[in-house]
Amino acid sequence: MTDINQIRASLLSRIKPSEAEKTRLATLAESIIERINAIAEKEGISASAQLVGSSARGTWISGEHDLDIFIMFPPEAERRELEEKGLYIARKLAEESQSSEERYAEHPYIHAIFDGFEVDLVPAFNVESAADIKSAVDRTPFHNIYVASMIKGLEDEVLVLKQFMKGIGVYGSELKTHGFSGYLVELLVINYGSFVKVLEAACDWKSGITIDIEKHGCMAHSDPMVVVDPTDPARNVAAALSLDNLCVFIDKACEFLEKPDEAYFRAEVPEPVDDNEFKNILAARGTSLLAIEFTAPDVVEDVLFPQLHKLEESVREMFERYDFCVYNSSVWADKKAIVLFELESAQLPKVRKHAGPFVWSKEHAPAFKSKYKGSNTFSNVFIENGKYMVEIPRKYTHAKKLVESRILNCALGKHLALSIKKEFHVLEDVEILDIRDDDFRRFLRRFFEK
Repeated sequence: MTDINQIRASLLSRIKPSEAEKTRLATLAESIIERINAIAEKEGISASAQLVGSSARGTWISGEHDLDIFIMFPPEAERRELEEKGLYIARKLAEESQSSEERYAEHPYIHAIFDGFEVDLVPAFNVESAADIKSAVDRTPFHNIYVASMIKGLEDEVLVLKQFMKGIGVYGSELKTHGFSGYLVELLVINYGSFVKVLEAACDWKSGITIDIEKHGCMAHSDPMVVVDPTDPARNVAAALSLDNLCVFIDKACEFLEKPDEAYFRAEVPEPVDDNEFKNILAARGTSLLAIEFTAPDVVEDVLFPQLHKLEESVREMFERYDFCVYNSSVWADKKAIVLFELESAQLPKVRKHAGPFVWSKEHAPAFKSKYKGSNTFSNVFIENGKYMVEIPRKYTHAKKLVESRILNCALGKHLALSIKKEFHVLEDVEILDIRDDDFRRFLRRFFEK
C-alpha cells in the first residue's frame, strides 16, 4: 500500500488542477453564463445558462480545458423552439470566440474556443426530474446535483481512477471508445469509496456485474456491466461500455494491485508504422490487408462511429458469405474514414463446392440435380455426407473485387451512404502505404500489436 500511496501522491501533484487553473476556469464559466443570460434577456428568450459536467463537479484533470454549458429552456418549450432559439443564443455568443462550429448529436449545438478552453454550448430542457426528460442531455443537470451531494472529499480518488483508465486505454464513453464515462467513474468511487477499493472490487467482477447505489431495483439489461443511474432507474450508466474494455480494466486492476507501477497511468502514444515495418509485418503474418477508404462525413464521432462499425460488420458478413476468412477488422477516421480488414487470404480458388439438399428431400433434390446437370460446373452432381454436391465456378475470387462490386449492397448508415456513393477506394496490402497520415499509421501499429 505504501507504493500505491507514493504513486498516488506523485500522480496527483501532476493531474490535480492548481488553484490558479481552477480560478481561470471558474472565471471563464461565470463570464460565459452571464453573457448567455444577457443575450437571452435582451432577446426576450426564456432561457438561462448552467455549467455541468466534471468542470462543475471538481473532478476534471489538469490541462483538460473543456466546459459544458447548457442553455436551459422551460419544459413546456417545443423542440423546435429549443433548437432555433438555443442555437441563436449560442451562435450570438460564439461570435466572441476564437473559433466555432455547429455540431449535431440528438439535436444541434455549438462547439467553440474561448480563451483556449473548448466550450460546448448545448440547448436542453429544464425538466423537474430525470424521469421527465425530453432529450438525452436533459439528465446531465441531475447528475450534477447527485454527484455534488455525494462526492465531497472523494474528488482526488476520481482523478486517480480517471487517469488509471486513461493510461490503460478504457476511458471515454464515446461510441468510438466504448469505455468508462466520467459520470460512471464518479459513481464507482461513490459506491466503493476510493480508487484502491474500486480496483479491489474489480478483481471479483465478471460480465453482468450490477451496481445499484440507491437500491432502486434493476430493470432488465443485457450489458456486460450494469450501473443503475441514481437519478433515472431505467437507465444503465455503463451501457456504452464494451465487454472487452470491462475485461481490460479487470485485468489491469488486478495486475496493478499485485505489482503497483506508475506506468499504468501513462497512455503510451505508439510510433507510426513506417513503410518497411509495414511490409515486414505483412510478410511475417502471411495474411492480406484490405482498406476501404472514403471521405469521412462531417458529423460528430458519436454519429460517425456507429455507422462505421455497422459497415465493418456488414462487410465482414459479406466476406464470410463468399468464403473469405476475416482474422481482424477495425475502423479509423479523421478527414478520411478507413474500414480495415485482415484476411487469411484475399484470393480464393476459382472452384467452389456447393452443397445441395439431402438425397431424401423429394421436394428439392430433383430441382437441384436438374439445375446443375450439363451446366457450367467443374464436376457432375455427386453425393457427400448424404447431400447432393457440385463443384461450381466462384463468382468472386478476389476480396477487392467483391467489395468494389457489392459495397453498396452492404448496410450503410445515412451519412456513410452519401459519402461512399460519391467516391471510395479499396486499397490492398502495400497500396495502404499511400495513406500518409501519422495518426492512421499509429492506428496500424495498434491494429497489429493490440
